Amino acid sequence: MTESLPPGGAVLDMDELDARWADAWRPEQVAERLNGVGVPWCVAGGWALDLFRGEQTRPHGDLELAVPAARFTEIRDRFPEYAFDAVGSGKVWASPGAEELTATHQTWLRDPASGQFLFDVFREPHDGGTWICRRDERLRLPYDAIIERTTDGIPYLIPELVLLFKAKAARPKDQADFEGILPLLSRARRDFLGAWLTRVHPGHDWAARLAVG
Repeated sequence: MTESLPPGGAVLDMDELDARWADAWRPEQVAERLNGVGVPWCVAGGWALDLFRGEQTRPHGDLELAVPAARFTEIRDRFPEYAFDAVGSGKVWASPGAEELTATHQTWLRDPASGQFLFDVFREPHDGGTWICRRDERLRLPYDAIIERTTDGIPYLIPELVLLFKAKAARPKDQADFEGILPLLSRARRDFLGAWLTRVHPGHDWAARLAVG
């Protein structure tokens, strides 16, 4: 993702966004379409935490996936009847070209017939088979260390990294997710998350909670 965004892009207000995300897909729908793809993709965000729990614990306004940026086209090719829009800084570029894709890291799948958004793809930095944290490039991990699977085989981002990304804004739902997941984290998972928080968000309130117990 570059430092500056290209010209254009539509600004959508919150009411419109809520309406256009009302038909967001569930993880199993995406997993069915991506069955057999060779890309190390995974469910991210709040849905990833519920996949880790083994049950849905709250409503989800959207569905987020993470994929290696250089292999996004392999994901895109699985949805030829839909459009992918680039998203950044509150703007949406419909059917973007290379400039818009290079300048952003989010891509929303859109149904051209209804205009509804179905899921969000984060095009993540990486070095071959190594994932790179977009907030601190010193944090690098192999994909097989950051992706776990449900009993049904749906890949999801490990909860330690989901919470690391949620820590930046720590909205009420993010705080609730942290409180709900904390008792389920092993000592090793807590230690990893605590170390990453210290590196990426030094002084964060969650770090002290992780150190206890």
